[in-house]
Amino acid sequence: MKKKTIIIGSIVFALLLVIIGFKTFNKEAAKISFETAKVVKGTVSNTITATGTLEAIRTISVGCQVSGIVDKLYVDYNSHVKAGDLLAELDKRTLITSLENAQANLDNAKAEMTFQTANFNRTKALADKNLVAQNDYDQAIYSFTKAQTLLKTAQLEYGRAQINLNYASIHSPIDGVVLERAVDEGQTVAASFNTPTLFSIANDLTQMQVEASIDEADIGKVLVNQRVTFTVDAFPDLNFDGKVVQIRLQPITKSNVVTYTVVVQAPNPDLKLMPGMTASITVFVEEAKDVLIVSSKALHFTPDQGLMDTYLASLTGKEVIGQEPENNNKPKMDSTSRNVWVKNGTNVHSVSVKVGIDDDMNAQVIEGLNEGDEVITSMSSSVSASSTSGGQSSSPFMPKPPGSKTTTTKKS
Repeated sequence: MKKKTIIIGSIVFALLLVIIGFKTFNKEAAKISFETAKVVKGTVSNTITATGTLEAIRTISVGCQVSGIVDKLYVDYNSHVKAGDLLAELDKRTLITSLENAQANLDNAKAEMTFQTANFNRTKALADKNLVAQNDYDQAIYSFTKAQTLLKTAQLEYGRAQINLNYASIHSPIDGVVLERAVDEGQTVAASFNTPTLFSIANDLTQMQVEASIDEADIGKVLVNQRVTFTVDAFPDLNFDGKVVQIRLQPITKSNVVTYTVVVQAPNPDLKLMPGMTASITVFVEEAKDVLIVSSKALHFTPDQGLMDTYLASLTGKEVIGQEPENNNKPKMDSTSRNVWVKNGTNVHSVSVKVGIDDDMNAQVIEGLNEGDEVITSMSSSVSASSTSGGQSSSPFMPKPPGSKTTTTKKS
């Protein structure tokens, strides 16, 4: 009986040693590691992207108000012109003839007016002495009035002929660059129904603008004077700067998609930008420079309670169940407050921080963290393959197969 009791006691003691060794092995085999990122100073922004077309700020279409044949051209594409410069002339022979005819009619009207004025004065003097019949006096008044009307008509015709002759000389209305020349010498232009365009002149190509289409879902975020950068296909490696100068209220609907035109001022001192280029713009609707920023992953990180218990147990040597690290720095939470986990050496604790702009990669820290603080973005557990096989634990006293040093990782 005593011998049997000794045998049973030995078996129980051996089992206790196996269990204690197994637990100790598992604790030693599990390694908790953290991925962290430091709080640094930088720039964070939210942006809207769109496409648009580069245009000169002011483009004038120069036309012709009289019909005729283009006699001479004095400018070509890309010619620089000043206001008042002669651009082209039409054949003036027909217009000069019309002016001479109008001059002859005017001279005739003036002669008639002179005669009728003298006749009216004589007839009036006789009528005052009752020496002429009333019918003759009425006839003198009629002829005088008619001569006045004919003189006015002749003067107007002469003025019209003079203006038409002047229209045959095409002058530049502004300083600028000729973007388009729509006619050649010898070509006939007809101004019967509408004014034909002969030239297009851009006022100043050192100042351009981008007319971009912004979706209705984003237009509410765009404000005048917001910073803009853009690229063009001709210079894909260059970023050009600009700013929003106008938000047009007229909507544009295409295929049931509503957009609004936003005008972006684009300085062009090097004349690299040309009218008609397609620009891919980025509008900075929110931007903060030289501020504390934290990785957005840290704002979304929540530690696995089991892994955290294991980590704390490895520090204290005691098993911890369901215990959260103590945090004595918890300000009142609001809509801009978030929780992050800070690692300081082996110490891990949560901190409530107030955040500002978040671009999904980094977030602005308003309060709660300091530059250089190390925040946790993820945590993982590395477990020896000898202690995990098919999801089941094995005894450390069992023989190990060759090549069993691989590890499996559990991340949070």
